Amino acid sequence: MSSFIYGTSRVLAWLGGLVLTLIALMSVTSIGGRALSGMGLGPVPGDFELVEAGTALAVFCFLPWSHLKRSHAMVDLFWGAYPPLMQRALTLAADLLMFAVWVLLVWRMGLAMLEYRANAEVSFILQMPVWWGYAASMLPAAFGCLVYAWRLLEDLGLAAPPADFSFAAADH
Repeated sequence: MSSFIYGTSRVLAWLGGLVLTLIALMSVTSIGGRALSGMGLGPVPGDFELVEAGTALAVFCFLPWSHLKRSHAMVDLFWGAYPPLMQRALTLAADLLMFAVWVLLVWRMGLAMLEYRANAEVSFILQMPVWWGYAASMLPAAFGCLVYAWRLLEDLGLAAPPADFSFAAADH
């Protein structure tokens, strides 16, 4: 199970990178089209809508891998001065809080997706159903719940990362 969670998280992070790369290329194309509008070119229709949905998807793809690598932004001014038991308790509390927030986020996102689908709301320019963006992000978001739960199991000593896995430099 550990290899599946870590492997899938890594693949999702690469997918997030691909999505951001495509968003960047589309943005450059759109900006270039605007700059050359006098020559008959123009912006990519719906570029802002696509950036919005794509960025959300990329974030949900990146966060599980980031959490497994323990590479979230941290302020660790006093971390080294804390005794190991306190460090362990703080790590457990932070991971428990992250899991709770993630579950709440996915639950509310799922409800919003269903509401947008029922209302048949569409984006302004592309007339794309708004719920599609939510649906695209739901799979990596739901997988994120599994990842955050797995990290809690690792904190409690009930699971272990793959043997060949290395953590971020700070290791907390």
